[in-house]
Amino acid sequence: MRPLYQAGDRIEAQLLHDLLDRHLIRTVILGDALAGAAGELPLDIHPTLWLIDDDDRERAEAVLASFLREGLGGHPTPAWTCPHCGEQVEAGFALCWNCATSYPE
Repeated sequence: MRPLYQAGDRIEAQLLHDLLDRHLIRTVILGDALAGAAGELPLDIHPTLWLIDDDDRERAEAVLASFLREGLGGHPTPAWTCPHCGEQVEAGFALCWNCATSYPE
């Protein structure tokens, strides 16, 4: 078992663990409960995905790289103005926070 990826928080770690599991790549998350000790431990205490079978490393790295590059939606959106209500929506969001109108294609 070897470390594969150090996540920013336990939510990211679980998301990536589930993603790899869907690709039949087994991982375990270590250090996900250490956030409660922040201030008492070194600054680099983040949850880490550990690869159970090192034969899966190349495939796991490819899956992670693809996901991290494209994210959930596949194409990041720039900041935009909602055509329905006129509110400003920050970059990366595909729905208006005010009225739930989709990003105009």
